[in-house]
Amino acid sequence: MIQVKMKLMTAGTAVLLTACTPEPERADKAADVQTPSDHVLDTHSASTPDEAYITHLDLDLSVDMSGRTISGKASYDIVNLGRGRIVFDTRGLSILEVKDAHGKLLKHTLGDSTFLGRPLMVEIGPEVERLSIAYRTGAESDALQWLSPQQTGGKEHPFLFTQGQAILTRTWIPIQDSPGIRITYTAHVQAPSELMVVMSATNTTTRSANGEYNFRMEQRIPPYLIALAVGDIEYRNIGARTGVYAEPNLVDKAAKEFEDMERMVVAAEELYGPYRWERYDVIVLPPSFPFGGMENPMLTFATPTIIAGDGSLTALIAHELAHSWSGNLVTNATWDDFWLNEGFTVYFEKRICEKVYGKDYAEMLAVLGRQELTRTLHDLKEAGQDADTRLKLDLAGRNPDDGMTDVAYEKGYAFLTLLEAATGREKFDAFLRGYFETFAFKSMTTEKFMAYLKQELLDPADVTLDLDAWVYQTGLPANAPVVASRRFALVDTAIVRWSSGVPAKELATADWTAFEWMHFLRGLPAGITTQRMAELDKTFGFTASGNSEIAFTWFERCIANHYEHAYPALAEFLIHVGRRKFLTPLYTALASTENGMLVARTIYKQARPNYHSVSTRTIDEVLGWQKMTEPVTM
Repeated sequence: MIQVKMKLMTAGTAVLLTACTPEPERADKAADVQTPSDHVLDTHSASTPDEAYITHLDLDLSVDMSGRTISGKASYDIVNLGRGRIVFDTRGLSILEVKDAHGKLLKHTLGDSTFLGRPLMVEIGPEVERLSIAYRTGAESDALQWLSPQQTGGKEHPFLFTQGQAILTRTWIPIQDSPGIRITYTAHVQAPSELMVVMSATNTTTRSANGEYNFRMEQRIPPYLIALAVGDIEYRNIGARTGVYAEPNLVDKAAKEFEDMERMVVAAEELYGPYRWERYDVIVLPPSFPFGGMENPMLTFATPTIIAGDGSLTALIAHELAHSWSGNLVTNATWDDFWLNEGFTVYFEKRICEKVYGKDYAEMLAVLGRQELTRTLHDLKEAGQDADTRLKLDLAGRNPDDGMTDVAYEKGYAFLTLLEAATGREKFDAFLRGYFETFAFKSMTTEKFMAYLKQELLDPADVTLDLDAWVYQTGLPANAPVVASRRFALVDTAIVRWSSGVPAKELATADWTAFEWMHFLRGLPAGITTQRMAELDKTFGFTASGNSEIAFTWFERCIANHYEHAYPALAEFLIHVGRRKFLTPLYTALASTENGMLVARTIYKQARPNYHSVSTRTIDEVLGWQKMTEPVTM
């Protein structure tokens, strides 16, 4: 029996998921039925599903690109448990009115403001099973990034995209914003007729003449996966179930880059069962998108930084596709359980890549991931945040973004590779397939997964794996699987040769992939002279690289070795790329010296308007930006 600690709470402090009445079963979605679950405390939502919870959402919205607002109505089917109210999460929204299904106004109040937002408390009688909220977004709707034409590829039309994970959907829709609550949704969206609208749902592939678009999501998803993009967008088909959306100047290049998407879907299904989301499409967003990719169902949102011209960075597509099982199909119940989304997805990503591109490719990915984990573990310990190196986190009172580190991804992956090694690949694959089938369209806690793991896979008498150390203790356990790459061993030889004085042009690099160049740059010794940095740059053209991962890794070396010849290109990179994975290490490295801090703040002043709020929140802290911009009081 799993025991979960219970706490008393008030609106604005937590969401409590209680044993729920199942939704009516749809004939074509027999497996998509909510079942009773153990009580789970979600400290990042004000909603109280033990009083009432939503099961379906209908959106009717108008997008004002010039005024930079979304307005309209959100209507909900609810399960009313007769306790007199329902509570929604909001942040930065203007609530205009709340009505029941018969048009009767319902009394509502907004609670106190915290970093989680303001709870919207609606009084409901026992007869209320549907209600609607008229609202509009405001300047504090941080999920929304509004881009001027100059911030897009075409330079002619504005662009809008949303980013909901982790707790930002509440900034553009009043919602019960917990990953433990799953809903279906439809949407009617009106936008300017010269623009196209897409969502994380069924999408058209052609532009509407009148700017009206209709969407449906029949599978139950957590609210953070509701996503919207509006812009000058075109579509290109890739395979039977796959395609890509992007701005006209990029769409053909993107389609070529992602030509293996259909093969990836087939490989994923062969591993862990049928794809349950109808289509798998990708939209390539403008460069300000803060993540590499976001696994919005049916339509992954992706950064253009993965388009290198040679398909070398499309492992990210395999990662986002894998989320269609781990994350979207079976979802972490709270953000403390984030590793259940990401650790599983990294493992699945590597398996897809191994099937499509071979073992060498997957091994290189694994080594690069371990390098990133080692760095993250060191940085968290140095910052006094060793507790965040656990898989099961405690993020109460903090923004859940704080837990979205390489620990969830790479320590989670290492744990699953340990389980595979201990039980055998065939047995472990059968376990994972059964896991996805058993818990499809449900939410999962760490405790529930551990119980299922012990019941379905592991011998109860086997204590050698030390599961507690992996999940509930800090750092990387001593029995972590060793990762190695045959191809990287050859790169290591080249690093030694160059470090001993061999000219760069004499190194055998002709057949190196992007991964090998990344490993080479990461492995360079400290204290490289300006002359030798210049030699590398002249020989291999790193400063002018069109591969974002290579450029990023090179710029890290440039900052560490004060190679200021590359700083103009570094500034251009930071101004035009909004991906937080790149921004945080580069700004942090610059900020480590007094002169570097001046350089960083100068660049950031120009770059900040191009970044999404997810990125500015992090970089503001790195550079002490709020203190720099606060008005002086006398």
